[in-house]
Formats: sequence, C-alpha cells, structure tokens
Amino acid sequence: MLTHSQQRTLDFIQAYILRNGHAPTYPEIAEGIGIQSQGTAHRYVKALLEMGYLLNEEGSHRGLRLPNDEMEQGMSIPLLGRIAAGQPIEAIAGHDGINLNQMFGGDNRYALKVDGESMVELGILDGDTVVIESCSTASKNSVIVALIDNYEVTLKIYRPLSHGRIKLIPANSSMEPMTYPADRVQIQGVLVGTLRTY
Repeated sequence: MLTHSQQRTLDFIQAYILRNGHAPTYPEIAEGIGIQSQGTAHRYVKALLEMGYLLNEEGSHRGLRLPNDEMEQGMSIPLLGRIAAGQPIEAIAGHDGINLNQMFGGDNRYALKVDGESMVELGILDGDTVVIESCSTASKNSVIVALIDNYEVTLKIYRPLSHGRIKLIPANSSMEPMTYPADRVQIQGVLVGTLRTY
C-alpha cells in the first residue's frame, strides 16, 4: 500500500516519462511533487523501487523506468470457443488462440492499476488494470488518462467544451464532473482495454 506521497511521486514519474520519453531527475521529481528536498524525493523513489513500481538502470542519469511485466512478448492463451451471457448456446470447441500482446501490447502502450470507483458504470472497477495507448489528443467521449496541473492523474471521460475548457466526467452517477481550463489538462493516453482477475 503506497503512502499518499509515494503515490504522488509515482504518478508524477509515470506522467513525466509518458510526456517526455525519459525519466525525470531527482531535482525535477522534487519540483514536480512540490517539495524542496531532493533527499526526500530520493527516499520516495527508493521505496517505489523496492516495491517494484519502478525499475532503475544503474549508471544512467535518467535511469528510472516503468515495469512492463503485464505485456510480455508473445503471451497468448487458447481461444476455445464462445459462451453465452444471455440464452445458452451450443458449445462448439475452437482451435484458435488469443495473443494478449497483439490485443494490448505495443511500444506506445502501458498498463495502470485502477484505484477508486469513479468509472464503475463503464465496468472499470477498483483494482482493475487498464491498458492505455499513449497520446496527447483524444476524440470527444473517449476515456482518457488526464494529467491535471502537472500533478494529479485521473481516468475520466473526455468532453471538450467551448471557450477553451475541458470537462472530465466520471462514469459514476454519484460523482460530479470536473471542468478545467484546457491549459490545466494534458491528455496522457486513451483507454484500450481493461484486465481483471478473480
């Protein structure tokens, strides 16, 4: 379980890497999460490394990187047929396979763990893993990863408005949409799929 400061640090590093293509330095991390001490930033990063949320290439000035364990090359499972979620259908065995890397993998894709219930009405539940395609633009009503004020990252429905504003809409009727000036919101990626284990 990450502390608030560790989660904030991880969110910043993820967003920075996706935006810039390389990791931030410790001074940039400290500035990005709003603290003065590089030593404190180093302590947060060390904890994230020890817990496996980040990897580090020794000897590199910008050696931090994101793990990609979920998207191992060539990972596939057999596709044995179809199953009804309504009326029963005849069970017919198939002989195909589903290559999860083809479905979800790619150089510009990454996975995030969902924390919270703001997207439950789209079937995205707390604890799910979402697969995101990195991009800086999105079409109306896409589900996006939005970076707000270079600080907070959230998964929401994207709705551009007039007069340079953006509405971020939760898929949970008990929660209110959030509206921001467009310059406060950066699109980090769009939703590709959702993974869940039971």
